[in-house]
Amino acid sequence: MSHKQRSNNLINEKSPYLLQHAHNPVNWYPWGEEAFEKAQQENKPIFLSIGYSTCHWCHVMAHESFEDEEVAKLLNDHYIAIKVDREERPDIDSIYMKVCQMMTGHGGWPLTIFMTPEKVPFYAGTYFPKESKYGRPGLLESLEQLHQKYTTDPDHISEVTQSVKQALDQSTREKSKSRLTKETTDHAYQQLGRGFDHTYGGFWEAPKFPQPQNLMFLLRYYHFTGKPAALEMVERTLQKMATGGIYDHVGFGFARYSTDEKWLVPHFEKMLYDNALLLMVYTESYQLTKNPFYKQIAKQIIEFVEREMTSKEGAFYSAIDADSEGVEGKYYVWENEEIYDILDEDLGEIFATAYGITPYGNFEGKNIPHLIGVKLELIAEEFELSMDELLEQLEIAREKLLKAREERIYPHVDDKILTSWNAMMVAALAKASIVFQEESYLQSAKKAIQFIESRLIQEGRIMARYREGDTKYKAYLGDYAYLSWAYLELYNATFSLDFLVKGKHLVNEMIRLFWDEKNGGFFFSGADNEKLISNDKEIYDGAIPSGNSVAAVVLAQLGYTTGEMSYLDKLEEMYYTFFEDINRQPSAGAFFLQSLLLTENPTKEVVALVENDYSRMEVVKLIQEKFTPDISLLVAENPEQFAKIAEFATDYKKLDEKTTIYVCENFACRQPTTDIEVAISNIFSTEK
Repeated sequence: MSHKQRSNNLINEKSPYLLQHAHNPVNWYPWGEEAFEKAQQENKPIFLSIGYSTCHWCHVMAHESFEDEEVAKLLNDHYIAIKVDREERPDIDSIYMKVCQMMTGHGGWPLTIFMTPEKVPFYAGTYFPKESKYGRPGLLESLEQLHQKYTTDPDHISEVTQSVKQALDQSTREKSKSRLTKETTDHAYQQLGRGFDHTYGGFWEAPKFPQPQNLMFLLRYYHFTGKPAALEMVERTLQKMATGGIYDHVGFGFARYSTDEKWLVPHFEKMLYDNALLLMVYTESYQLTKNPFYKQIAKQIIEFVEREMTSKEGAFYSAIDADSEGVEGKYYVWENEEIYDILDEDLGEIFATAYGITPYGNFEGKNIPHLIGVKLELIAEEFELSMDELLEQLEIAREKLLKAREERIYPHVDDKILTSWNAMMVAALAKASIVFQEESYLQSAKKAIQFIESRLIQEGRIMARYREGDTKYKAYLGDYAYLSWAYLELYNATFSLDFLVKGKHLVNEMIRLFWDEKNGGFFFSGADNEKLISNDKEIYDGAIPSGNSVAAVVLAQLGYTTGEMSYLDKLEEMYYTFFEDINRQPSAGAFFLQSLLLTENPTKEVVALVENDYSRMEVVKLIQEKFTPDISLLVAENPEQFAKIAEFATDYKKLDEKTTIYVCENFACRQPTTDIEVAISNIFSTEK
């Protein structure tokens, strides 16, 4: 029987990752009671494999081992094998990744866990080759040895699992007596400075990840302190990334990371979350500097997402694979001759010179287009063209290459819709719509939020994943936090109080479901989620900012916008809850530290009672053209409209039936004014 004819217990799942393994000879189970009961009945250990559908090394391990009859026989005879999609079940991934890091000192995907039927690990690792190589133990050998250990030495297994449970219990800290302070943000800035690559931008050594949360923190740190090095780190990183091969110069969008320090050779998969958060960073950097290059890249990211990662209903897909036809990067790289065949000799020569295309290539004999170290002015001079003419020629070439590339076999797309990642893109599009004055971006954001509201909320409970008509998994902290952020950005883009009402309701639900009443902070899973061996409480940023990080920023923004002090009280408690973790490694919680910048520096609350939409736009545009993370703005035609949102503003009056602006600093307000110029002077009087 061929692999495609036989199937295992994953065949009825919706996850693209699980379905990739539905025809393996391994008798996989999805995570669930059936698998655990079978393990108990047969007294077998569990082999837990966690990954995601666009993960290159997950594909490698699947091909080497999970499609192999010898490996499958060992797994089927001696283990109950469970597959988990980390993007659908980040709660499971978070716990077992923590265990892997405790046991081995590192983590990553595929994540491989050997555990008891009670779900407690006794061995962990990441990628296992079939046979021992690369200094890694082979899967065949590990399966044999660990089965032997499990059946003949139960005391050892019990000892290991006990220590794992104790370590997990201890990892959920009690609240500290010490509080995070403004100095913590200085320490994070200094750490990022020490890890910064002054030549190519980015942080630490290769492989290099974009880490947009670091850049967002540094933009705000610059805003509050005026330290030029903070902005310089952001600008160098954004410019160097966008000239490197990590950026797709033909179809746009960023790959997940670069394998080298120059950003030249990417790991070619494209993730929705990277492009959403980088869109936010490029947009805010344009807002701050007015450098048109950042606007260009931001608009190109949106063009890519709309073309390749948007469903017909307007929601956003999760990821695009690095591999096509089983080869990493095949869809994206070019033969030297191809360029000339597609573009003709003259245009091909211009493009090849500009984008580093050579007969020898820069990636396994092929070419990744890039602009590293390129001065387009010199290329224009070489070809006797003006800059405008050169850019026009390069755009013609790009469009022809994109059209030719679209005839290739396209990589696998993980088309599931995740609430948290969609919310990130909604937030970024909403911000881009106001900064670039593009109504179409706002419409895209609204369409996606409508999809979430219609398909991913069941009986008032946010759900985590939608695919092919199937909505599944009660949402996690990250879903609530990111969706709250999206509503706040939609409010800031439209000043529709409905978005603020929805955001406030969602934050209240987040507190009800996830808040730790004893020690503060938010648990990863809600009170009504499946109970696992531990309920994690994450603060460090990983591939995306942690749920607690985003929740903290949302609490700060919503607290200042609405005057609801209970949100700021919760945030204050978090400064004690996470003191030990953040104090140890401040830069690892860079997104969280945005909240500390807001609470430890002066902020302004602006309330505008407006006559009509025209005057509303006049005052709003004057405020929004600047990068103003320390200013919150409430807008309505009459104060009664604030009743459900901001009680403190309901007593404000409109003077002489004209647009009236109240400017407050930490809720202490100046005299209201109907003079827009005076209001703007009051708002920006201490702005840097």
